[in-house]
Amino acid sequence: MTSALHPQASASNLQTGARIALFGMLVNLIFAAAKILGGLFGHAYVLIADGIESALDVAGSFVIWGGLKFAARPPDETHPYGHGKAEPIAAVVVAFGVLAAALGLAIQSGREILTPHHGPAPFTLAILIVVIVVKEILFRYVNRIGRHVESTAVQTDAWHHRSDALTAAAAFIGISVALIGGSSWQSADDWAALFACAVIAANGIRLLRPAFYEIMDTAPRGEIVDLIRKAAASVPGVVEVEKSYVRKMGLSFYVDLHIGVNGNISVREGHHIAHQVKAAIQQTDTRIADVLVHIEPARIS
Repeated sequence: MTSALHPQASASNLQTGARIALFGMLVNLIFAAAKILGGLFGHAYVLIADGIESALDVAGSFVIWGGLKFAARPPDETHPYGHGKAEPIAAVVVAFGVLAAALGLAIQSGREILTPHHGPAPFTLAILIVVIVVKEILFRYVNRIGRHVESTAVQTDAWHHRSDALTAAAAFIGISVALIGGSSWQSADDWAALFACAVIAANGIRLLRPAFYEIMDTAPRGEIVDLIRKAAASVPGVVEVEKSYVRKMGLSFYVDLHIGVNGNISVREGHHIAHQVKAAIQQTDTRIADVLVHIEPARIS
């Protein structure tokens, strides 16, 4: 057995992910306001840039929340396999938003480097310390949940928090250098903003990959495929397992299987074996929502 999830756990986990996204949205909204106001009054563009990125995270968390809520809907006549694809689609939308934000902030940071301005105020460092601590705690908590339920969207939201922590750390270093170095180092926070943009862009690219894989029905990695084949082969009457295709839909997996049986048995017996194979596979992992078994006559020497 590989999973302790309840058979009805997928919808529950999607709802949990939606609540986490909603909480992250609230945290990002508070931090966005604090950083933008702190950057304006404290003459720290890197803090303003970080605040804008947090504001975009609010929109991202809203997209994640909406995607998870939609993905949790049960199958219907027009979506017999459920609405699980809404989850990776939401992750793709957010990842593209992150890349767009990184590009826009990089352009503005370059302009600020070429434009003389006041040095940053010391109080901006206190704001960043709070952001770094809270965001790193949120990343660890949300990422642990996302990995446990194997939710691409929840893990995407978690890495938004890590991205915020990293950009805040870069801002802290840049502002510290500007304060210690004096007037000749006043642009240090703008260079830190450029570094923050690079981190944001890297995270955006990293977030796109698993979401695209899921949308393209890329075969899952890990032991689940081997366990499916072993479970099918263990059923009495199964001579061989020819093909085994697995795809992920939201938090659930769907299996298409070709098995070989004795060609001389009756249709009723073959049908019974197929049902046993389906039951055996679903017992290996409760995330397996459905199994389609195709019976073929095996070559018996």
